[in-house]
Amino acid sequence: MLVDTHCHLDFPEFDNDRKETVKRANAAGIGYIVNIGSSLQGSRRSTQLAAEFDCVYATVGIHPHEADRVVPGDLDEIKALAGKDKVVAIGEIGLDYYKGYSKQENQRPLFLSLLSLAKELGLPVVIHTRSSQEDTLKMIKEFLPLKGVVHCFSGESDFLKECLDAGLLVSFTCNITYKKAENLKRLIREVPLERLMLETDAPFLSPEGLRGRRNEPVFVKNLCEEVARLRQADKEEIAAITTENAKAFFNLK
Repeated sequence: MLVDTHCHLDFPEFDNDRKETVKRANAAGIGYIVNIGSSLQGSRRSTQLAAEFDCVYATVGIHPHEADRVVPGDLDEIKALAGKDKVVAIGEIGLDYYKGYSKQENQRPLFLSLLSLAKELGLPVVIHTRSSQEDTLKMIKEFLPLKGVVHCFSGESDFLKECLDAGLLVSFTCNITYKKAENLKRLIREVPLERLMLETDAPFLSPEGLRGRRNEPVFVKNLCEEVARLRQADKEEIAAITTENAKAFFNLK
């Protein structure tokens, strides 16, 4: 069994075949799918999907890209949504200085508020960071000990070490299958297996050979196979350990 720990089935790319997408994943042995809320509206949809599908669990949060559009009351609703059945984390939250879709001065207080909410509720956090690693770690450290995962991991060995030293898990996506992803292929060998999770980030980052197509949870199998190859391990071992990591992290039943 495998777990897709991070995807966006609520996105419009799945509007025409959402049920079939989930069925394909289940038939291929993906036992759990964690659907990630990345806006207030997306968090609402995420909880609805968790209610509709037995294998789907939800997170609720506001992505840093949305920071400029947050209005009074949004965080109160996120808190209310976090109390719904099968909501297992706050996320995705964090900082993104690369795209510049929202001002940095709006991203930082939003991130701090959502970290505080997660701490208050005793929920883990799903962290997005891009071109903002120093600030991301600085803010996380204000709330340690904190149960968190840095999703779609990128960076260098020193950033990985700091994340691991802070007690965080890391997850990798299908972009490690890309021919030019030498850095990610190297990093995946440095992560202790007990701190590793797998994700698709669907509909984004389809695996090599399927680029240009929509990604979906079933392709976490491709990712597992590549991780096993890179670590010279059995794919059954990678599947078993990363599944147990995900079940423990998200308290999946």
